Order: sequence, then structure tokens, then C-alpha cells
Amino acid sequence: MPLRIGSNVLEEVLITDSNAETRQSAAGPSAQAGDAIVRFVNVQKTYDAERLIVRDLNLDIARGEFLTLLGPSGSGKTTTLMMLAGFEPATHGEIMLNGKSINRVPPDKRGIGMVFQNYALFPHMSVAENLAFPLQVRSISKAEIEDRVNKALDMVELAGFGSRRPAQLSGGQQQRVAVARALIFEPELVLMDEPLGALDKRLREQMQYEIKSLHDRLGVTVVYVTHDQGEALTMSDRVAVFNDGEIQQLSTPSELYEKPGTAFVADFIGENNSLTGVVDLRDETGTCTITLPNGQGVKGVAIGGLRTGDAATLSIRPERIRLDPAAEGDKISALEATVDDLIYHGDHVRLRLAVTGQSPLVVKVPNDGQSALLRKGATTRIGWLAENCRAFKQQGGRHG
Repeated sequence: MPLRIGSNVLEEVLITDSNAETRQSAAGPSAQAGDAIVRFVNVQKTYDAERLIVRDLNLDIARGEFLTLLGPSGSGKTTTLMMLAGFEPATHGEIMLNGKSINRVPPDKRGIGMVFQNYALFPHMSVAENLAFPLQVRSISKAEIEDRVNKALDMVELAGFGSRRPAQLSGGQQQRVAVARALIFEPELVLMDEPLGALDKRLREQMQYEIKSLHDRLGVTVVYVTHDQGEALTMSDRVAVFNDGEIQQLSTPSELYEKPGTAFVADFIGENNSLTGVVDLRDETGTCTITLPNGQGVKGVAIGGLRTGDAATLSIRPERIRLDPAAEGDKISALEATVDDLIYHGDHVRLRLAVTGQSPLVVKVPNDGQSALLRKGATTRIGWLAENCRAFKQQGGRHG
């Protein structure tokens, strides 16, 4: 039955939404049902009967994979994790674990490990006592608890720290204890909610490596929530990009970055340049020619049913734009640009370029001497291969 909440906005249309097919396509490939440890089936969540925080979520999570839920604040990623953990009930739909519905199973009966941003360690207990607690509530024998605690401390390289209190540990050490506690009762599934958000940059990068290394060694399934794009790209097997309660794209990190499926994903993942224009021509290969407001024509790959006459937004990464591309002939689009600024970054130089009728473009140039010839105010030619430029239909549809 479709969801009904009150008599206002959330009527049957929420389940039979005409955009459902588009959203399912945007979500990309899922795990095969036979390999899925977790399945979300038509899951929705609202807190106030007015606005859906999670919309028609259909998602399979493969056994043993590292899946990251990525998105801005309020996008629905953390609510999705909390529903899986059992801390929030789904308003509609089914959440399956190992083929069985867990909608009515309390959090402590789901057998899921959990790691929070604030560590959630008991301050009055020693490290060893914190690790032992999940085993004690499961009535594990004292001898086995001692053995597992020692192995867990070795696993996170904290052997000899068992007698210390959490307050005597650094932030990174406390987070290692929190990870060890989530793994010590050998769950099949571990959920991590912004676990590195409170750490400084160096510790965050170190813990990214350590968590991913543990995942690879143990083969446990990890569902990880973050708003940090770099963290998601570094650690994940797949990334689900959320926005406004929906998965915009579900793909490997490299595909998300190289082949974003929507303009939102292109802007949210990594650094991105955007240009606007009108589709002049689209060929049978999917390559289209876009006329910019200054009359120049450039080429890109048409995404999502873009047609001749549509207003388009072009997306291109700073490192894919080349300087002085004239030698590459018809294979590359070329534009005149003016250098507004140069910023030295050691291994590369960032150029801020003005193109008539567009927002400034950023170009990353390897520090190979080429950029040394440029100065503020200088005119240069820039360009890119069509395959490195994605063209999306603008909100609002047709030109004019």
C-alpha cells in the first residue's frame, strides 16, 4: 500500500512518483540480490508528516563491501544509517538483513557494530573494560573475553593500553578503541557515522588508512557516512551520493569522479568547472556541440537525454583543461581566456581564467615550466577533449 500521512502533501503520489524511474536509474547498479547482506526496499522516512527525509530508497549492499553514504547536511545519509542501525524507524518500506526484515528488531538485537564521531566510550571504564562490555552483555566466558580483548588491542596497535582510561588517550587512539569495540563481537556489519570528523587532518588521513586496512583484512561489511568527498573516494568500494533524500548516483569512486551522472554529482564530487550554453547538435555517438553565450562552440558528452535546442550545463575538471591546445586540431575544443590569477602549489599551479559570458574557470597546470610563461592579464587558449566534458540538461528545459 502507498504511504498516507494525514491528508496533505504525502499522499499516494510519493510511492507512484513519476520521477521514480529516473531516480532508480541515477542510483546505478546495485549488488546482486543473492550477495546482498542489506536491502532497502521502497524505504521512506519523515519526521513531521510533511517532508520526506528519505524518499523511495532502494539499495542493496553487497556482503564484504565498503559502502559510503555521501552527501551534504540534510541529504538523508545519516537518517538512512540510523534506520539501518535501528535508532530510527522507517516510515514506509522494508529494511532487510540477511534476507529477513529487521524493521521491528530493536538495535541491540540486530548484531550490528556501530562507531560514532564522538567515540561513545565509557569514561569510567578502562580501555579493556570498554572492549569487554559488548562481550559481557552477550554472556561470553571470561577466558574468551580476555583473549578477544588482547587480540582486539593488537589489531588496532594498542597492546599495553588496556589499563588506561579513555581520557588518557589521544583522539586517534580513542577512535581506534571505538573501532575495536565495534568489531570485537565479530559482527557481519559495521556502521560508521562520521567517525573521523573530530580528528585533525593528519590523524584523519592515518585513520582512513587504518580503517580501510582493517576492512580488507577482516572482510566485514562497512557502511560509512561522511560529508567529506576525499574521504569517500579514498576508502570506498562504492559511494552512494545523496541529495534531498535520494541517491543521485551509486558508483565506484573513479566512475563518480570521471563520469558523474548528474550536475549535482559533478559539482559535489571533487573540483569542477561549469559553463552554460545551448545544444546545437548531437550525433549518434552521444557527443554534442554546445554554443556558448559568446558564440563559440565546444564539445562534450551528452548526459540524460540531452537534445538539440536544450539549455545545457557543461562540467569539466580543472586538470582536464589544457593550455594552448591548437596542436591537437579538431579533437579538442578551444576557447580564448584571460589569466585573472596564478597560485603556486608546489607540484602544480592553479590558474583562474576569465572566459566571456561565464563564471571564472580554474585550471590545474603541472609545474613543468609551461605556466611560467603566463602572467596576470595574459591571453591564452584553453581546451579539452570532448570525452572529458559532461553536458547536462539545465533545470527549466528548453532554450528560450
